[in-house]
Amino acid sequence: MGTATGSGRSDEVKAAVVEAIKVGYRHFDTAAFYGTEKAVGEAIVFKSGFSEISRREESPEFGTRFGKQWRSQNLGLTKSIGVSNFTSQKIQEIVSFAKIPPVVNQVEMNPLWQQKQLNEFCKENHILLTAYSPLASAGNSWGNNSVIGCDVLQDIAKSRGKTTAQISLRWLYEQGVSFVVKSFNKERMMQNVDIFDWALTQEDLNKISQIPQRKLVYLLGFVVREPNDITAEIDSKL
Repeated sequence: MGTATGSGRSDEVKAAVVEAIKVGYRHFDTAAFYGTEKAVGEAIVFKSGFSEISRREESPEFGTRFGKQWRSQNLGLTKSIGVSNFTSQKIQEIVSFAKIPPVVNQVEMNPLWQQKQLNEFCKENHILLTAYSPLASAGNSWGNNSVIGCDVLQDIAKSRGKTTAQISLRWLYEQGVSFVVKSFNKERMMQNVDIFDWALTQEDLNKISQIPQRKLVYLLGFVVREPNDITAEIDSKL
């Protein structure tokens, strides 16, 4: 579950996480960009009764410094590592020297940006692809309603008695990927997990495969404070 918010919404985040745990959510995305790690942690402590666990963060970077940090796994301090916005080429660079390859790669993915080649590459290398913006980040300042308002997805949803969001999430599930969704609404949280006892038809899948592709998230000007060649390369290839 993604919990992207601005500052000053800590109580709202905690309440949403508590409700999500009740519904059945067990994984939460706390990327630094969201600014929600503390609130999510407090909610989990409150709901589970676990004691707080401190975490020392080290932000990995690309290039030589990134490679050096990745090699810290040789000390036995790291059991599994996830990456985000990595192209096939960047993953291959890591695999060339890493004893422990990345286990997950989080990228933008939805029916309007299907990432077919990257998904196949990750499957071949036993890396789980995780989709962020599975609904095009509708409701966020950087997102839009391109998925929710997609005519193809709406038509399938009407014919199946489902919501457009459920069609999108079920499509992702059938691609063999995990996904990160954001909601503060308990009813929508329940709808988001009500996708496992039905399937899309081959006709549905064929229609979705023909949707014109459109990338939503670009790192330059979005999450990167200082533009550089690496982020420009990722934007052009991912």
